[in-house]
Amino acid sequence: MIASTQRVARHTAASVNEKIRRQIQDNIALYAAAGPAAIERRLGELDREWDIERTLETNAAAVSLLGTVLGASMDRRWFVLPGVVAGFLLQHALEGWCPPLPLFRRLGVRTRSEIDSERYALNALRGDFRDVPVITGQIDQLAAEQVYQAVRGRAANASGRANV
Repeated sequence: MIASTQRVARHTAASVNEKIRRQIQDNIALYAAAGPAAIERRLGELDREWDIERTLETNAAAVSLLGTVLGASMDRRWFVLPGVVAGFLLQHALEGWCPPLPLFRRLGVRTRSEIDSERYALNALRGDFRDVPVITGQIDQLAAEQVYQAVRGRAANASGRANV
């Protein structure tokens, strides 16, 4: 059985996962080099970022509502749409995959664990953790990778309750 924190990543193309991982590292390097004020702004952005679960749920609710309205006002055959969407949600809940998932992942929608990885790396750079050294001055890609790896387990454990 796949851990819930790994289901979406396991059902995402390796190239897409790699692109998201590189973007996280690039973000860490960019905001670390920009300084504490930039890190604070980025942490605020991460607080507002929608994860893949919220994106899928919102999409499913909107399409279901549309199908219901069209079924009630236009043609009863539209009532099939909410049923199909419910099937997609069930499939995602059980397997971690549904037909819209690859599209949203290619658009860069991240899992809660991926968002938290970036958050914890920026928290570490800001000095929030005693067991992760603070890096001052310019940060290169290798340092960003080291910080990312150092906090990756912490983010996965914190997000373990999430269904990602």
